[in-house]
Amino acid sequence: MQISPQSDLQQMIADYMENGFLDNIIDMFRHDSSLYDLIGALIQDERVRVRIGITALMEELKRLDPANIIRAQKDLLPLLDHADAVVRGDTANLIGIIGDRGSLPFLEQCLSDVHENIRIIAQEAIAQMQIHAKVHSK
Repeated sequence: MQISPQSDLQQMIADYMENGFLDNIIDMFRHDSSLYDLIGALIQDERVRVRIGITALMEELKRLDPANIIRAQKDLLPLLDHADAVVRGDTANLIGIIGDRGSLPFLEQCLSDVHENIRIIAQEAIAQMQIHAKVHSK
């Protein structure tokens, strides 16, 4: 079985994240926006440090690279239906960070999730988007 270069890159980023090299990863994303295509796969990593790091990465990139952060959304939206509740919750949080109002209907579906924590995360993500929209409409 041959491993794809994309898979190797994803593994390298996850390993870097686990080891706390967030600044290096931020620089990588700022220089190659195609890396946003890996966010959906990375948020599914079983390592807690990787998932927390991906959240921190997206928060920083929202500030540093707002024009490109939306690229991650297409791979995240399907994960709102993931079998693993942790993945659904982490994904809802990332979609809230991205802040694209076009994702509101998807987040609103999470308001009826069987897990209370996911409903809470979705409510917070929706509220964050509404606050952001009000601030930018003034």
